[in-house]
Amino acid sequence: QRTELKMFDAIIEFRRRLQAGEVLLGTGIYMTDPQASAALADSTDFFWFDLEHQAMSIDTLRTHLLTVRHNKTPAIVRVPPSDAPLVQNVLDAGAHGIVAAQVRTVAEVESVVAECRYPPVGRRGFWPMIPTNYCRDDMGQYIKQADADLFVAVMIETAEAVEAIDEIVAVDGLDGVVLGLMDLSGSYGLLGQGDHPKVVAAMDKVIASARAAGLPVGCGQGTDVKRICSLARHGIQWFQAGADCLYLVTFMEQLSAAVRDELEGHS
Repeated sequence: QRTELKMFDAIIEFRRRLQAGEVLLGTGIYMTDPQASAALADSTDFFWFDLEHQAMSIDTLRTHLLTVRHNKTPAIVRVPPSDAPLVQNVLDAGAHGIVAAQVRTVAEVESVVAECRYPPVGRRGFWPMIPTNYCRDDMGQYIKQADADLFVAVMIETAEAVEAIDEIVAVDGLDGVVLGLMDLSGSYGLLGQGDHPKVVAAMDKVIASARAAGLPVGCGQGTDVKRICSLARHGIQWFQAGADCLYLVTFMEQLSAAVRDELEGHS
């Protein structure tokens, strides 16, 4: 029985819950102030930090990761496609996993996996100061667990990736796929039409292939409860459900409307 390092507690629990069939809801983090992640850490199943669409520097991300380090909430980071140096920086900053955006081919997926695993399995460079608790942890044990437990997923958001999905999910070392339904609909010339039969068929194909390979399927979404539950019934298990700044907007608009309705009802 292995002695597990604390660095991996959160992602091991994340994996266990997915394997148990739970539906997990995660928080997107767009604000640069780490108080946003500190405030939400005990209310979310995982964090989704976005380095594809959000202008968040690696220094800002590292501050967020250090802030939530002891909350046992896994931190998943979406990275732009084909950015190997950034993947290295993200993992060395203490992320529990990555999601690579806009992959299209099996070769791209294999490259992503290789960037996240140490030799001889992959080609990740070695200097995990933060993940090893500033070199206090046993390095041999760390290498074994990093290769086994870091969560590596790719975004399926193009028609090309859907066509190659059976080969993609068969890539050794891939831990999950994430549907990007907005971009996927756009790749079929149907931007924003997530319920179009062609888009739904593509989504179902991805889910079926991933489930057959034993991989959980994630998805980026807003906070529409009915939409999330509908997608969960299709077989999607983990959702980036909205984000910090959007929660502020949604709650304030709901609060304002409720107060006005209450006052008008008693006038």
